[in-house]
Amino acid sequence: MSNMAPLLKLEPTEWIQAFRSITNATNERTIITSSLPESGVGNSSPTMDYTEARAFATLLVMANMNSLPLDWAARLSVGGANLNFYLVKQFPVLPPEAYLESPSPGQPSYAQIIAPKVLELTFTAWELEPFARDLGYEGPPFQWDEERRHRLKCELDAIYARMYGLDRSDLEHILDAPPPSASFPALKRNEIKRFGEYRTQRYVLTAFDHLQNGQLPDLRIDPGAGSA
Repeated sequence: MSNMAPLLKLEPTEWIQAFRSITNATNERTIITSSLPESGVGNSSPTMDYTEARAFATLLVMANMNSLPLDWAARLSVGGANLNFYLVKQFPVLPPEAYLESPSPGQPSYAQIIAPKVLELTFTAWELEPFARDLGYEGPPFQWDEERRHRLKCELDAIYARMYGLDRSDLEHILDAPPPSASFPALKRNEIKRFGEYRTQRYVLTAFDHLQNGQLPDLRIDPGAGSA
């Protein structure tokens, strides 16, 4: 009788999706997930995989899990420093059919709006070229531009707020709940220290106002509009 353990037959891959399992509700973000080049990871970086449309599913779930609306919900569940799988499985991740809808009649689907933004935020180094190619992108990595990346992330936060059916007052509460509650105090504190304002709040609400007015969110146009 052989004492050799059976080998797992896994599909070959050149990239993986992982999330950080060490967290805290007092951090700027509770959930951080991303695509990584093929590599070994420890138990503090669990991986996720999908049976169908692997690259596109990864892109959409990654965007959803990194969004502020879902992060706010996660903060209500995480009581310690460990983001365990049993918690992740309970998070209100949107179903695939939600991405087939459009913000307004005649506009592209949510999937078509979200995908290019997430690709640009993710593919910033040649090591992730296989992920970009699996998504059908043949160009070079995107330049790392902090200001542009912040705008893109805020646009995504606004899009997901709309997809979850939130109104503006809901989103205002999620971004900056009044005392004794607290939404993202570390994010707010760090941005006020760095920029002199809670910039994420202003950007996200502006992008959300664009959507509410039947426009696609584009913070390049006027990042200060709608902040009153």
